[in-house]
Amino acid sequence: MTLPPFQYLVDAHWRDVSRLARALAGPVDGDDVAQQAWTQALAAYPRVRSSTNLRGWLLTITSHCAMDVHRSRARRPVPVPDIVVIGEVAGRSLVKGPDPDRPDEDLWSHVADLPERQRHAVVLKYVVDLDHPRIAKALGTTPTMSRRLVSDALATLRLATTKDVI
Repeated sequence: MTLPPFQYLVDAHWRDVSRLARALAGPVDGDDVAQQAWTQALAAYPRVRSSTNLRGWLLTITSHCAMDVHRSRARRPVPVPDIVVIGEVAGRSLVKGPDPDRPDEDLWSHVADLPERQRHAVVLKYVVDLDHPRIAKALGTTPTMSRRLVSDALATLRLATTKDVI
C-alpha cells in the first residue's frame, strides 16, 4: 500500500483538524491542539496500514489531543483568594471573601450590610457550604427559617447590586 505524501494530507484536511481542535479545546487552546495533532500524525504516518480513511484517522488524533488538554487543565492548581476570618457562630468560623482590592468588593460590602442573622446564614450557605439543616443548627433555628433567611438575604443583595449597576 502506498500513502500519499504527508503534505497532501495536510493540504486536504488542515481546515477540518483546525475546526475540530477549536471546537473541542476552545479558541485559546485550539491552535495548540491542532499543532499537537499534526505532530503526532506526522510521527505515526509511516506506520499507517490503510489509506482508506485518513481524515477519520486525523480527526481521532485531534480529539485525543483535545482530551489531553482537558485532562491537563483538571490537574492544574487553581489560585484562590485569601480568606479572612471575621467572627464565629456556633463554634464555626465565619470568613470574609476576597480582599477589598478584588473585583467583588462591592458584593462583600453589601453582605456586610445585611442584618446579622441573614449575613450569617448567607456566609454559612455559600462560603462554608453548609446545607439548611446544618445552618439551622448553627443559628439555633429551623431549616425552614434558615431557607427564609438565605432567601431574604439574596433578595436584598439582588436589590442592592442592581441599584449599584443602574
